[in-house]
Amino acid sequence: MALSAYEKLHSRQRDVSLLGSTAEVLGWDQETCLPDAGVAWRAEQLAFLQGQKHRLATAPEVADWLSEAEAGPTSANPVEATNLRWWRRHYERAVRLPVDLVEEFTRATALAQSVWAHARKDSDFSLFQPHLEKLVELTRQRADAWGWEVCRYDALLEGYEPGARSAELSRLFSELAPQISALVTPAREHSKRWPAETLAGEYPIAAQQAFNREIAEAVGFDFTAGRIDTATHPFCTALGPQDVRLTTRYNKKDFTTSLFGVLHEAGHGLYDQGLDGMEWGQPAGSSLSLGIHESQSRLWENHVGGSVVFWEKWHARAAHYFPHLALLTPAALAGAVARVEPSFIRVEADQVTYDLHIILRFEIEQALVEGNLAVRDVPGYWNKRFETLLGLTVPDDRRGCLQDVHWSFGLFGYFPTYTLGNLNAAQLMAGARADVPHLEVALAAGHYAPLLGWLRENVHSLGQRLMPQELMLHATGETTQIRYHLEHLRSKFAA
Repeated sequence: MALSAYEKLHSRQRDVSLLGSTAEVLGWDQETCLPDAGVAWRAEQLAFLQGQKHRLATAPEVADWLSEAEAGPTSANPVEATNLRWWRRHYERAVRLPVDLVEEFTRATALAQSVWAHARKDSDFSLFQPHLEKLVELTRQRADAWGWEVCRYDALLEGYEPGARSAELSRLFSELAPQISALVTPAREHSKRWPAETLAGEYPIAAQQAFNREIAEAVGFDFTAGRIDTATHPFCTALGPQDVRLTTRYNKKDFTTSLFGVLHEAGHGLYDQGLDGMEWGQPAGSSLSLGIHESQSRLWENHVGGSVVFWEKWHARAAHYFPHLALLTPAALAGAVARVEPSFIRVEADQVTYDLHIILRFEIEQALVEGNLAVRDVPGYWNKRFETLLGLTVPDDRRGCLQDVHWSFGLFGYFPTYTLGNLNAAQLMAGARADVPHLEVALAAGHYAPLLGWLRENVHSLGQRLMPQELMLHATGETTQIRYHLEHLRSKFAA
C-alpha cells in the first residue's frame, strides 16, 4: 500500500531527527571528552551532518507532501494535527536558509566552542573575539534570511520562543527590573543571619557526585535512560527517547555549585523524559519552547531545591556525605544555600539577582545583532552595565563576558528565555499547589511524584500541541505574568 503524504512526512522527519540526534551525540562528546586536536575534524563532521539534515528537511518533495496533506481532511487526531502544523512552520523557516550557510554556521560554532573554553580559562576575550565576530555576522545573515518586520532579533527569538517579540520582552523586563532591584537590599539584609562562611569546608567530588545522583533519582530522573557527566558549562541534552544526558561542574569548596547544576539540568531532563517517546523527534513528541523548558529547570532548582522543606528532608543525607554540615540546623542550611549576594557568575547567582544577569545579556545580544555594538566593545559595555545593574566591578573576562557558553554555540536569542522560565516556573508552581491536594505535605516528606505527575499532565505530555502562552493558559488559567515570581521572591527573601 502506498504511503499517504502524512506518512511520508513522518518518515522524513524521523530521518531528519536521526541525523540531528547523531549530531547531538558528537556535540555532547565535544563538550565532555573530545581532545583539543580533534576539534577541527569534529567541526567538519557536524557541518556535514547538519547540511545533510537541512537537505532532507527542505527537499522539494517535502513541500509537495505538505500541500497534499494540508489539502486533505483535517485530522481529528491531535498528534497528527500537531505534527502537520509544526512541520509546515519548521519547513517555512528552514527553506529560507541556504545549505552553505547552515554548514558554515555549524562549522564556525564547533570551532568557536573550543576557543571559548580556552579564552575563558585564560580570561582573555581577545582569543574569542574573531570567532564571536564571525558568529554575529553569520547570525545576522540567518536572521535576514528568515525575515523580520520590526527588528532582526525577532527572527532569532522565534527559534527559541515561538510568538515572542523583542518589544514585548523589553516592556516586560523594564517592568520587572526595578522591582527586582528594589528587593536586593532587603534580601541581602535577610541573608545576613547566614554568613558567607556558613558552608565553608571541603566537599570531595566523589561525595558530591553520590549526593547529586541520590537527589536526582528522588525527584524522578530515570538513570536507566540518562546519566550525569562533567562539563565546563552545565547543560542537558536529549540524544534519543531513552538517552538524556545531564552535565554539571564541581567546586571542592562549595557543593551547591554541582548540586544546583544537577537539579537545574534534571528539571530539563525530566521534561525530556516525559515527552511522548513514540513521537520522539516529531513535534508532538518534542519540547515546546525554551521559556517552557527553562521553567522546568528553575522550578526544580529554586521552588523545590531552594525551599526550607527540601533541606529539612535532605539535611541528614547532606551531613552523611559532608559530616561538618551536621553542625548546622536544616533551617540554617536552607538559609545558607539561598543567600542573596550579588555575584559575577550567572549560573551561581542567587534567586533575586539572577534576572538582572539575563537583562544584561538580552541588551547586549540585541545591540550586537542590530549592529549597535561592535564585538570588540563587548567587555567594556558588559563591565559598565554590570556595575550599574549589580553594583560590582568585574575583575576579569572569565567572570565577565566570557562566562557563558551560549555565544560560542551561536545561541543568540536564547538568554531572555531564562527569565521567561523564572516567571513560568513560579506560575506553574502556584498552579500545581492549587490543583494537587496536600502537595506541600508530599514535598516535605520528599515525595516528588505528585508534583512531577502534574507537570507530566499539564506540560510534558503535550509536546507542541499548544503555543507557549496557550500552554500557560491551559495549565494555570493565565498567560505568563510577573507577579507570581515577584510574590515568591518577596515571601522568601523580604517577608
